[in-house]
Amino acid sequence: MGRTSDARKKILDAAQSLIELRGYSALGVAEICKAAGVPKGSFYYFFESKEALALAVLDEHWETQRGQWTRVLQGDGAPLSRLRRLFEETEAGLHAGQQSCGTVSGCMFGNLTLELSNQTEPIRERLQHIFDAQVEMVEKVVTEAQERGEVSADDAREAARSIVAQLEGQVMFAKLYNSTSTLNGLWANCLALLNARPAVAAA
Repeated sequence: MGRTSDARKKILDAAQSLIELRGYSALGVAEICKAAGVPKGSFYYFFESKEALALAVLDEHWETQRGQWTRVLQGDGAPLSRLRRLFEETEAGLHAGQQSCGTVSGCMFGNLTLELSNQTEPIRERLQHIFDAQVEMVEKVVTEAQERGEVSADDAREAARSIVAQLEGQVMFAKLYNSTSTLNGLWANCLALLNARPAVAAA
């Protein structure tokens, strides 16, 4: 059992790295297996298709990211401080990746949305679920800030959607320009979206 689980993990890790580097469509099963160091037959033991692998990669990546978002957004401090920390950690993660491989990889969810959402309905639905979950997590923080009188956004849900969309768009620009400096305006834009009180904005 340990060996089979290890082989599956190797395939998932190799697929994630290759998808981040080159995208999904151009990858072949043989290339993924070669990068994972496993025989091609192992792929079809675990995954019935490349699409099934993509869904598994999305699930594993989201499980990791959801844990990170939960730690930050449900951690200590005022709600807007936690939201700002999410932006800072996102930028730090992208910068670390750039230092490691020379390029900003962007967001796997955003990258696959652009590449695949019009091609495969299961992947489109999975990505919608992930982004909806992100919006829900941010919405809880916005609602808390509303209750504290720190922001006066009319609709917490729509404000959260705008914040996630802005974050995703700025990460896409960071990938396009290969520079994390595109994220510098995130916080100021977020405060404007939320109609934050002047004292909060100045903090």
